[in-house]
Amino acid sequence: MSGLLRRHRDFRLLWLGETSGKFGASVTSVAMPLIAVSTLHANTFEVALLGAAAWLPWLLIGLPAGVWVDRTARRPIMLASAAVSCALFVAVPLASWTGVLSVALLLAITLASGVAAVFFQTAYTAYLPTILTPADQSEGNSKLHGSASAAQIAGSGAGGLISQAAGAVNGMFVNAGTFLASLVCLLGIRHREPAQTTDRDPDRSLVREVGEGLRLVAGDRWLRTFAMNGGLSNLGLIGLQSIQVVFLVRTLGVSAGVVGVLLAAAALGGVLGAFVAPGLATRLGTSRAVLVLELGLPLSILVVPIAQDGPALALFVVGKFVTAAGVVAANVIRSGFQQRYCPPQLLGRVSASMQFVNYGTIPIGAVLAGALGSTIGVRPTMWVMAATIASAGLILYFSPVRHVRDLPTALEGKPLPVARPTAA
Repeated sequence: MSGLLRRHRDFRLLWLGETSGKFGASVTSVAMPLIAVSTLHANTFEVALLGAAAWLPWLLIGLPAGVWVDRTARRPIMLASAAVSCALFVAVPLASWTGVLSVALLLAITLASGVAAVFFQTAYTAYLPTILTPADQSEGNSKLHGSASAAQIAGSGAGGLISQAAGAVNGMFVNAGTFLASLVCLLGIRHREPAQTTDRDPDRSLVREVGEGLRLVAGDRWLRTFAMNGGLSNLGLIGLQSIQVVFLVRTLGVSAGVVGVLLAAAALGGVLGAFVAPGLATRLGTSRAVLVLELGLPLSILVVPIAQDGPALALFVVGKFVTAAGVVAANVIRSGFQQRYCPPQLLGRVSASMQFVNYGTIPIGAVLAGALGSTIGVRPTMWVMAATIASAGLILYFSPVRHVRDLPTALEGKPLPVARPTAA
C-alpha cells in the first residue's frame, strides 16, 4: 500500500468497504442473470428486467435521497444501506431452499437492493470530501475507481466460477458476505462529521430543495453537459450489459464459467483507466482528457456485436476492455471536478440530480434492450446499444468541454441555496 492507503486510516477503511461492496455487486451482476436463465428459465425480456430493477430506484427516489443526504450525517446512511443489502442477498438462497424462488421475487429483491444502493452511493459521494483534503481527492478518487474496477474483474470471474461450481443461487451467500465486510469496515471509521448549525427554513419543503438541485444542474453548462453525456452513455452501456449474458450463453454457446472469465478480462480496462486518469489529466488537461476518453475510446464497443464462438470471442473482450478504460478514466476526472466545483452544502443534491439523469436512463436502456432482444433478436440489439454508447461522446464535442484545456474548479458565480445539513 502507498500514499493515502498507508497514511490515512479512515480512507483505508472506506476504500476496503467500498471495494468489498463493489465486488459483491459484480458477483450479483453475473449470478442474478444466470439464476434467471439457468434455474428459472427466464426469457430475454425477463432477464433484461432484472437489470432495469436494479437501477429503477434512481428514477423513483434518487432526487429526494439527495436532499435527505444533505440534511443528515452520511455515514449512518451508508451503514444502514450495507446492512439491508446483506439481508436481501441472503434471502435468495433461503427462498430457493424453501421452494418460493421465482423471477418475480428476484425482481423484488433486486429493486430493494437498488434502493439501498441509491442511498449508499449518494451518501458516499458526499462523504468522501469530508474525510479528504482537496489535495488528496484526486488520488482518493483514482484509488476508489481503480479498486472498484478491480473488484468488478474479480467479482465477474468469481460470479461465473461460483455459479458453475456451487450453483448461481449459492453465489448469493458470497455477495451477502461482501456487504457484511463493508458494514464492518464502515463501523471502524473514526471520523465523525461535525454537527453544523443550519440556517435552513423549517418550512422549506422537500420538493423545493429537490428543485434547487435540478435547477442548478440544468442551468449550469458544465453539469448539464456531463449529465446528458452520462445519461446517453449509460442507456447504451446497461442496455448492452443487460443482455450480454443471454448473448454469450444462448447466441454464442459460452458456458457459465467462461462468461465470468470473459467479463473479468473485459473489466481489466477499467483498472487501467482508473490508474492512468490522473496522469492523463495532468498531461492533456482535465477537459481535453475527458473529451479523448469519452469520444475516442468508446468507439471500440462497435466490435462487440461481431463476436463469434471461438477466436472471434476476443472481439467481445477487446471492445469492452477499451471502452471500460475510457469510461472509468473519464469518471475519475469527472468525480474530482464535481467535488471541487460544488459547495459541500449542495453536494448531496447536486450528486443526486446528476445521478438521476445518469442512472435514470439505465432502467430505460435495460427494458429497451429486453424488448428489442425479444423482437429483432439479441445480436441486432447489441448493435443498437453499441451505437448508442459510441455516439454519447458527441454531446461533449458540441459543448464547452471542447473549447478549454481544463475544467473549472468553482461554481460559476451562481447564487447558492442556503440549506445546510442538520446535526450529524
